[in-house]
Amino acid sequence: MTSALSPSSGLPGTRPAAAAVGTAPEAADPSPSGTLRGITVEWPAVPDTQGLLEYLVRDDVLCWVRREGGLAGFGEVARFTASGPDRFQQAAAWWRGLQSGADIENQVGGPGTGPVAFGSFAFSYTSAHQSRLVVPEVLVGLDGDRAWLTYLTYDGDAHLSAATAEAALAAWVEEISVERSPDPADSLVPGQVSEQAYMDAVAAGVERIQAGHLSKLVVARDVVANLSTPIATAQVLRELAARYTDCWTYSVDGLIGSTPEMLIKVENNVARARVLAGTLDRSRTQNHAGESDTDYAQRVLAGSEKQRHEHQIAIDSLTRKLEPFTTAMTSHSEPFVLELPNVWHLASDVSAELAQDGGQPPSSLELAEAVHPTAAVCGTPTEVAGALIRELEQMDRGPYAGPVGWTDSVGNGEWGIALRGAVVESPQQVRLYAGCGVVDGSDPQAELAETWAKFRPMIEALGLRR
Repeated sequence: MTSALSPSSGLPGTRPAAAAVGTAPEAADPSPSGTLRGITVEWPAVPDTQGLLEYLVRDDVLCWVRREGGLAGFGEVARFTASGPDRFQQAAAWWRGLQSGADIENQVGGPGTGPVAFGSFAFSYTSAHQSRLVVPEVLVGLDGDRAWLTYLTYDGDAHLSAATAEAALAAWVEEISVERSPDPADSLVPGQVSEQAYMDAVAAGVERIQAGHLSKLVVARDVVANLSTPIATAQVLRELAARYTDCWTYSVDGLIGSTPEMLIKVENNVARARVLAGTLDRSRTQNHAGESDTDYAQRVLAGSEKQRHEHQIAIDSLTRKLEPFTTAMTSHSEPFVLELPNVWHLASDVSAELAQDGGQPPSSLELAEAVHPTAAVCGTPTEVAGALIRELEQMDRGPYAGPVGWTDSVGNGEWGIALRGAVVESPQQVRLYAGCGVVDGSDPQAELAETWAKFRPMIEALGLRR
């Protein structure tokens, strides 16, 4: 569905010679030859005003940004791709092998320092899409008042110091990508799933639910943006990050977006997740007299049996999958209303102390595999819903609704769900995805309208009109 992206352009092309690819369990060790060397140093030069947004200047940037903090990566020293049911295990094994002989001087320490791999994984094990890990050559990190710079290389003769790391970063950001202006010739057209086909799929899903085959199903569809001039990916990322500060803005190899949902975050042996289920379009409010928007959202979402039922299914799905890896778990007794520029969501935060099996807690990548897919993006029971999605949607979701994020060398990491996003398929074609949870009583027309609300962040960031 998508092709590999060239780090020199951020758009589909050939992989560079340095990239390493493995596509099957029996493939030889795909690590580049030589020893991975690197250095992580404190980096006081991060701008005070916009933080990491100042580094979203190239269309090929790798990023994970929230509230001006996070990670931004440039270049590429190694890459791994895989597909099929073992894609997570293959990626984890490759990542462990890459680090086993690495020589890294980490002067900072903490999550996100040292070698980091950005990744995105296909939603389905049946997908033809290649899941991937990409290790950047240069990484800028910002977490509150703590900022750092990492430089990695396979050059055995390279001198590793703060000065060489700074020079490597400067070389990458010296050439910034051009911006673009909206053009009347830009268009938004139906994708693989038409509006009518989507509503038919929702209606069919409701019938299966009423027949007792499952309790929830998530049905998705796509639309395609055809642009008159090449997409300005960095510009889109800055727009998303500035507008959706409570979301996690991501860019991995042409998969871009700003997700409100944290699948799993691991930091110092504690796992956290943010679960969303239940959506209300902010452009279609019908307030009672004297009722504030906040009170309206609370009444319609938290006061809705359908919305709370859908939300509880998502919470139960996550906690059930996470429980075997934990010693204690906590979550909100009542969901809260998350306010975003385009929609309101019912949300709950979950945290858990990780069990240490043999002294080593599970990594963020291992947990991402364990909890994916949640009911929030698939349905319940998961296996029944997954099979029905393949039957009714009639499209390959690719990386949409799959895990996207990063992992470091000691297992810390953040993996969101690739929502409110798009895949850059060519310089002038971008495919957007959106889906909705279907339960007993769901109305196809209402679910269709909800998909348009969820498309809105990307449509606006691309400068399009519906």
